[in-house]
Amino acid sequence: SVLPSPAPPSLPDRFRMFRSCEWEVLERSLNILQASDFYWGPLSVGEAHAKLQREPVGTYLVRDSSQGNCLFSLSVRMPTGPVSLRISFQEGYFRLKNWFSDCVVRLLELVVAGTRNNPLHFDEMGGTPLV
Repeated sequence: SVLPSPAPPSLPDRFRMFRSCEWEVLERSLNILQASDFYWGPLSVGEAHAKLQREPVGTYLVRDSSQGNCLFSLSVRMPTGPVSLRISFQEGYFRLKNWFSDCVVRLLELVVAGTRNNPLHFDEMGGTPLV
């Protein structure tokens, strides 16, 4: 399930400098994210985890990353509690583990489809697979 977001935020101004082709990818992806019901914008990890703690396992949200080298984080309610995973942006692609796309929403669709048959394992999750 998805934790619905508040009103869409404005485009973040904290991003590093990008080449024009990267900015086009980022801007398009941000517009799609802002139209989704799971993008929360500038939400701290503590706030995200507090919101997810009350939700069923599998509920997720996307928020701006508090890490300077990442743009977004995926916060997910796991059986052991909420965890956050960084979504990196390199060479015009958003990346999460072995998946990548030029759109964050498409990346999440790939991850959801891919983990149905091949669960992801992240150190942050203490060995619990992401399905």
